[in-house]
Amino acid sequence: MQCWYVYLMRCADDSLYCGITTDVERRLKEHNAGTASKYTRSRRPVCVAAAGMVADKSAALKLEMAIKKQDRVHKIVYLEAHTSNLR
Repeated sequence: MQCWYVYLMRCADDSLYCGITTDVERRLKEHNAGTASKYTRSRRPVCVAAAGMVADKSAALKLEMAIKKQDRVHKIVYLEAHTSNLR
């Protein structure tokens, strides 16, 4: 069974990008290469602000949507409260 992570990337313009993955380091490289998302492509470089493990892909998708509804100040706090193994 794969481990799923919900992550927040801090972009060069200090904005936050939320996503899900099975490999945070690989996804970071993809974002910095410009192949991961249109949003981060124009805001490179990005770094991992936070990442936490969840039970499965379904839980990751639900948490990602919930985090995206939070305001900037509460995104990392919300991620910390709903995941284990926060980085």
